[in-house]
Amino acid sequence: MKMEDNLTRQVDEVEALSSIYSGLWNVEDEANRVYSMKVEEGSNEVVLFVTLPLEYPSASPPIYQLSAPWLKGPERQDMCGQLEEVYLENVGEPVLFQWIEKLRCILQKKCEQLNDESSNLAASSSLCEVRSAESEDCHMEIPLITHGDIITDRKSVFQGHVAAVVTVDQVRLVLSQLYENKKIANATHNIYAYRIYKGDTKTFLQDCEDDGETHAGGRLLHLLQILDIKDAVVVVSRWYGGILLGPDRFRHINNAARQVLEYAGHVKQAEGASAGSRQIKKKR
Repeated sequence: MKMEDNLTRQVDEVEALSSIYSGLWNVEDEANRVYSMKVEEGSNEVVLFVTLPLEYPSASPPIYQLSAPWLKGPERQDMCGQLEEVYLENVGEPVLFQWIEKLRCILQKKCEQLNDESSNLAASSSLCEVRSAESEDCHMEIPLITHGDIITDRKSVFQGHVAAVVTVDQVRLVLSQLYENKKIANATHNIYAYRIYKGDTKTFLQDCEDDGETHAGGRLLHLLQILDIKDAVVVVSRWYGGILLGPDRFRHINNAARQVLEYAGHVKQAEGASAGSRQIKKKR
C-alpha cells in the first residue's frame, strides 16, 4: 500500500476520533502526527500518547506510551500486552479506537474490583440526569422494551430498541432501564427520538437526541413522523468499529429503528420479519 494511502487513512481515523472523543482527543504535534487521548473511569485515568508512523496502518502499529502515576510493574505490562493483542488481531487496519475502548474496559474492571457497588462508569452526564429523574419516579412501572436484531457493517454494530410511552417521565424511565445494560451504556452513540400524541390539543410532544452522532436524532425523529408513529420512544445504539461508514451510518440507524418498530407492532409488520424479538419488563 502506498504511503499516501496510509496518510489518507490516518487523516480519516483522526477526524473520527476527534468527533467521537471531543475534548479528550488532543493534537500534540500535527506535523509529526503525535496525538494523545485521556481515558478516565471513576478515580482512575490513563493518558495514551501515540505517534503514527508512515507505515501505519498497513504495515506498522502506532508508537505508543501510557502515562498514569498509579500504573506500575505487572499492571502496566498487562495493559500493554492487551493493546498489542488488539493490534495483532487487526493487522493492516486502524486500531486507535479499539485501543481507547480496550483501555476504558480495563479501567472499568479495575473500578468494579475496588467497589462492587459502583454504578455504570461509562454512562455520560446525561445518563446521570436520567437516573436522577428515575429516582423521583420510582413508583412508576417501566414500559415494555422491545429490542431489534443486530445490524453489522465494517465492524460497526447497530441495534434498535422501542417502548410505548405516553409521558416524558416514561421516556426517562425507558432510557434509564436501557442504560442499566452495560453493553448499551457503553455504546458509542445512543440516538433516540420520541413522539407522544396529546389528544386534548391534537398535537404531538416530540424530541430527539443525537448523542454525538450529528444530525442522527433529527433524522430519526423525521422517520417517526413519516411513519406517523404515536406514543413511542425509539433508541438506536451504535458501537463504532473504527472504520468510517459515511452516509451509510444514517441508513443503518433508520433501518434498525424501522425494524424494531415493526417487531413491536408500531407499524405494519414487514414481510418476512422475525417475530422473535427480545423483551424485558421491570417494575419499580
